[in-house]
Amino acid sequence: MARKKTRKVRKGRVFLVLLVLSLFFFGVFSFVKNGNTKDEPPKVSNSNQEEPKEEIPVELPKERRMSLVMVGDALIHEVVYQDALKGGKYDFTSMLSSVGPLIQDYDLKYYNQETIIGGGTPTTYPRFNTPDAFADNMIATGFNLVSLANNHTLDKNESGILYSNQYWKKQENVVTSGTYSSLEERDTIPIYEQNGIKYAFLSYTMATNGLKAPKGKEYLVNVYSKELATKDVTKAKENGAEVILVAMHWGNEYTHKPNATQKEVASDLASLGVNLIIGAHPHVIQPISYVGNTLVIYSLGNFLSGHEAPTLDKTIGLLVGLDIVLDEENVVHFENIDKKLLYTYSSASRKNFKVYPFSELNDKILKNYASLEKEYLEIVDQKV
Repeated sequence: MARKKTRKVRKGRVFLVLLVLSLFFFGVFSFVKNGNTKDEPPKVSNSNQEEPKEEIPVELPKERRMSLVMVGDALIHEVVYQDALKGGKYDFTSMLSSVGPLIQDYDLKYYNQETIIGGGTPTTYPRFNTPDAFADNMIATGFNLVSLANNHTLDKNESGILYSNQYWKKQENVVTSGTYSSLEERDTIPIYEQNGIKYAFLSYTMATNGLKAPKGKEYLVNVYSKELATKDVTKAKENGAEVILVAMHWGNEYTHKPNATQKEVASDLASLGVNLIIGAHPHVIQPISYVGNTLVIYSLGNFLSGHEAPTLDKTIGLLVGLDIVLDEENVVHFENIDKKLLYTYSSASRKNFKVYPFSELNDKILKNYASLEKEYLEIVDQKV
């Protein structure tokens, strides 16, 4: 019995030793595997690989911008709309075909509809009425910002304005200003938005060729006064406008120099906080200048016209493109101001009307066009 007991004790001791040894080697293996030995040198990364650095986000300036391109007066004389008459329908597409590519990349595309879209039979000077098809074709070309207040607005009386307003209201994504069908509509200053910028568009004329709206319906067309402009600009700001654009029909016809009234009105509008003034009526180009922080284009000249005496001045107009920028402090300024000359061509028989940029001209279309381009751009850059 004593021998059996001794064997059991020995077996127990052997088992205990084996267990201790197993635990010891297991511990050493784990320690080495995890790299926690005291004498093990630290791991060195490849010298060509830098440790990734945490990127600190940079807050970009909260700058906003929208682009605007402008051309001048659409003055559709009889020779122009007769030239567009094909197969019993008016089609001005070929006259405008070189303009579309010039304006397509801009957000807002402005022109002055000098001759009213008044419905019924087209008429010419002195009391114009232009076919709907012309406006259709201008919209198809890309124009979406249209001034309607000018000295010919009342050419077809109240009925012409009401027809015009109805026509333009049917056009999607086209903004107009200057004529209204009610006092409530006139006094409502709408605010539009483009690229996150809220803007107002106002339009005024200094005269209506002696024609007057019916008594009590002066709202039909915006005739400029400082009081009216002050009221409108103030309301535009109250409604949230960050940028205010004003189309002004002003000045003396056929002169390249702004008159005293233009300068006075420009100063008044600048003092109200108007950012950009777009001028029309002289039918020839005039300078571009700043009045304080307000950019003033005194006259873009004619865009498309068919004057009875088509002097060179009346056939050369201006296209101006620019960026309207609101910086991080919401201050408005202008960048990338681009000035191009346009030429309205017609044959000796007053046919084949077409608006050309000077970049597409040659001496057959307009003789000495290169020297004329320099001459007319110098007018644009004259100091006022």
